[in-house]
Amino acid sequence: METAPTSIPPRPRAALVFGVANDHSLAWFIARALAAEGVRVGLSYGDERLERRVRPLAESIDSPLVIRCDVSNEAALAETFAAADTALGPRLDMLVHSVAFATREDLTSPFSETSRNGFGRALDVSAYSLLALVRHAGPRLGPGSSVLTLTYLGAERVVSGYKVMGPAKAALESCVRGLAEELGPRGVRVNAVSAGPVRTLAAAGVPGFRTLLDGHAERAPLRRNVTGEEVAAAACFLLSDRASAVTGEILHVDGGYNILGV
Repeated sequence: METAPTSIPPRPRAALVFGVANDHSLAWFIARALAAEGVRVGLSYGDERLERRVRPLAESIDSPLVIRCDVSNEAALAETFAAADTALGPRLDMLVHSVAFATREDLTSPFSETSRNGFGRALDVSAYSLLALVRHAGPRLGPGSSVLTLTYLGAERVVSGYKVMGPAKAALESCVRGLAEELGPRGVRVNAVSAGPVRTLAAAGVPGFRTLLDGHAERAPLRRNVTGEEVAAAACFLLSDRASAVTGEILHVDGGYNILGV
């Protein structure tokens, strides 16, 4: 008597999300949306003070990994990816970079007075860290894998109060294009979502953010601000096979604000 061949269930997709701070962070909206689609999601946060906020979020989506990682520390990155190997397996289908930093002094001082150390720190944490994550991910990223980062219109235009974060995000967007060209032959895609202003812990550090938020809603073609859920929906599209021919792109999710000349 012949027996039917045993079918092997597909391997669950795995994602590692860097930059979760609390339930308002865009990284969290993306992580939650991916989990809702059946992706096994590991979470990383940057500051030990955030652990008490992030762990309950991880539990709510049954995350197999929640770990602190200083993305400017090579040893910490190596430790994080080793932990991900154990928790998520040796293959990463999705890698999400939602990390940015600038000192308060450099965000409140005139742009020309940005400190040399502060400028370097902002570019290191906000832009170079994307290169570092991809390098440490290494062979874990294979054909069909996707890398995503988050940027903002301040990379392209002058936004009052954004100061040193403008050059940092501009560098990040350039890194997206460079990585997309390098990793494309391996079948790995790299994209970014340029999100409109959303109330997050990071946004709170931008001087005049409330005015920025109100002005965006008044002028954007859709006459409103965007939500974390909308940013996450676009991110999930770029991370998924539905965007299999899209790489090196900066997708604006800002209610059309970026098209305006004034």
